[in-house]
Amino acid sequence: MRIVEIRERSVSIASDIANAYIDFSRMTCSTVAVITDVVRDGKPVVGFGFNSNGRYGQGSLMRERILPRLEAADPDSLIDEANDNLDPFRIWDVMMSNEKPGGHGERSVAVGTLDMAVWDAVAKIAGQPLWRLLAERYGEGPPDDRVWVYAAGGYYHPGKGLDALKEEMRSYRERGYRTVKMKVGSVPLAEDLKRIEAVLEVVGDGENLCVDVNGRFDLETAIAFGEAIAPYGLRWYEEPGDPLDYALQAELSQHYAGPMATGENLFSMQDARNLIRYGGMRPDRDVLQFDCALSYGLVEYLRTLEMLAAHGWSSRRVVPHGGHQMSLNIAAGLHLGGNESYPDVFKPFGGFADGIAVEDGHVGLPDVPGVGFEAKSDLHAVLRTLLD
Repeated sequence: MRIVEIRERSVSIASDIANAYIDFSRMTCSTVAVITDVVRDGKPVVGFGFNSNGRYGQGSLMRERILPRLEAADPDSLIDEANDNLDPFRIWDVMMSNEKPGGHGERSVAVGTLDMAVWDAVAKIAGQPLWRLLAERYGEGPPDDRVWVYAAGGYYHPGKGLDALKEEMRSYRERGYRTVKMKVGSVPLAEDLKRIEAVLEVVGDGENLCVDVNGRFDLETAIAFGEAIAPYGLRWYEEPGDPLDYALQAELSQHYAGPMATGENLFSMQDARNLIRYGGMRPDRDVLQFDCALSYGLVEYLRTLEMLAAHGWSSRRVVPHGGHQMSLNIAAGLHLGGNESYPDVFKPFGGFADGIAVEDGHVGLPDVPGVGFEAKSDLHAVLRTLLD
């Protein structure tokens, strides 16, 4: 059993949307295929992966540093003998060999992308959906058969007024979502409040609406914004300040009593631990949004979940960023609190399996081996171009 070849390619996910910090007019992501010599149904098992939106394609980093290490490794050193399969942990160690600690930047995205493809291959070799494999090996009890999801949108868009914003949110509700998220922080406070009130006309209770600043505010602005939105009783107030400014987050928690969410731009267990230690996050109400595809993959994510448990956090307070099937599998198999969803943007990488509808804010998973990419036809078509 061995990895025969790994292929990678960057693809465009560009669009004319923007959040409070960046636009997505030049956004790319990496796609990878891990080709093995294991044969199932007459074909080699191939694991696929990609990185989440918001970070660009990582092809050069993979080609220059990470892939040569895997190519040079003894194939037998990458095997999990106990399960007669590839070993994601040994493979991860090889990918990270000769890397200094700290500086968890773009390399975490490159490793996370490859790690996703490895786990897809491992589950396919085992003949199991990844969510079931995770529950059996690392979970506590049976997997969840449905996962809570929310629709992320409400981006700033040229010419997009309140009526268009309301129609977007109404369409999510019609597709089965109960909770929606919108971008804020790129326009004056009074204008954002009008946008929030317009969406509340559609979704009703503030519990059905999250707002996301994408790290734009300083402390004074974050406090003022929090005071302004407090009467709405929103589901959460997301990433008000720079993701590494733990002091800002901790101070804001003294002023804003409602739930807050952050973590999508923290890319290692160590950074997540610093947030828990110093960021003033409250385990009874706040939400952690670490994304495995951006933060060294599932191998590191398991370490992060172990750290959270040691600090008294329930895995149900974790709702990953990214809106992709990998996080959905982790959410179901390891009892996370839910998963983000992008119904209308970052296609075809966002969204879930064909034929499985969102019902009352929850979605099921396909009973197919691996992550389930083959059950999402538009995404699988893109990933299969790596094999052409």
